[in-house]
Amino acid sequence: MGGWSLLMLGIFFEVAGTYCLKLSHGFNNLLPSILCFGLFAIALSLITLSAKTLDISIVYAVWSGAGIVLITIIGAFFFAEHLTLQKFFFLTLILVGVLGLHQISSETELPESEHVHSAE
Repeated sequence: MGGWSLLMLGIFFEVAGTYCLKLSHGFNNLLPSILCFGLFAIALSLITLSAKTLDISIVYAVWSGAGIVLITIIGAFFFAEHLTLQKFFFLTLILVGVLGLHQISSETELPESEHVHSAE
């Protein structure tokens, strides 16, 4: 599985974990609390694997940006959080940045064997 696929899966699990974080009500609800930690562990594992073939700066920026956009949409639809015109504008800028990073980095993705694995 490629770096971008792993990153997208990692983002999905991170967003699911954040959704459970909201449902946990400050870790007072047991099942969402447990799911939150499990989903975050899976997300970090997948994101770590994606960093084997993608630049860590791209991985972190896309992970953060896409997560922000997705969880904001989920907050608006499932938790009645307000989505103002200003918030929508700045989320659009984040989304444009994420898509731009994907566009420029997909051309420079290197095979795992060409990345430095340690600072020996």
